[in-house]
Amino acid sequence: MRLTRLLSAAAVVALAVTTPRVSAAQLADTKMLTADAVKSLLSSAEATAKQNKWNVSIAITDAAGDLLGFLKLDNASTGSVQIAQGKARTAARFGRPTKVYADRILSDTLTFLSVDGLVALQGGLPILVGGKVIGAVGVSGATSAQDEQVAATAIAAVIKL
Repeated sequence: MRLTRLLSAAAVVALAVTTPRVSAAQLADTKMLTADAVKSLLSSAEATAKQNKWNVSIAITDAAGDLLGFLKLDNASTGSVQIAQGKARTAARFGRPTKVYADRILSDTLTFLSVDGLVALQGGLPILVGGKVIGAVGVSGATSAQDEQVAATAIAAVIKL
């Protein structure tokens, strides 16, 4: 019995010594959008759109492109809902403004049309903090340039670099 306890204790010590330890150097500190930040982004985007009388849908995603917040202004088209969400998802997942892909398709790089889930319409912007994507804003319902203006204004009002 005593030998069994001794062997068990030795096994625990051996396991503790050989098990890799997680060090602080292996863990990254990442920024993320809080619920309050999402509300502020939506509020700022809404104010810009209303000031200009643009009936738009506004989507906010996290860095993975998953929806965190959404607002469809009165009289915004039904189609703008899916497009705004797609623009935000594309900007978050690819880390670039969606205008980049719209421009590349217009300049004859049609291969982007085969990328599943990519929305190649101007109006989606990634939210970058310290060079890292923490989310995105997608807007749809006005002209593409106006959609991007709403997204840019919202990000500038909330994210202080």
